[in-house]
Amino acid sequence: MVEKNQKNDLCGEGKVPDKQGRCVMPEVTFSTFVMSLNTSVLYHLGEIADPETGGKILNIDLARHAIDTLVVLEQKTKGNLTEEEAELLKNILYDVKMRFVKTVKR
Repeated sequence: MVEKNQKNDLCGEGKVPDKQGRCVMPEVTFSTFVMSLNTSVLYHLGEIADPETGGKILNIDLARHAIDTLVVLEQKTKGNLTEEEAELLKNILYDVKMRFVKTVKR
């Protein structure tokens, strides 16, 4: 596992080595897309620091927009997802909505 992490570190942030050893962006799947939106919500709720500055921001409007995007995604893909994809989306939506409410109440 350490060897894999060292290879990923050699590629730089956000990139992974492909089968030929070239540094590329990871494959886009439904799950990685949902996780990306989840990260966006957490970032805009100030729960994840900016990787370059280390600072945290709070932008309720952008957090709400990312949550709304996840809701639309859930509605538009209903019946077309695998069980795992549907469960991931459902769980992330529940989590980010709870975090949003908690943050707004502060």
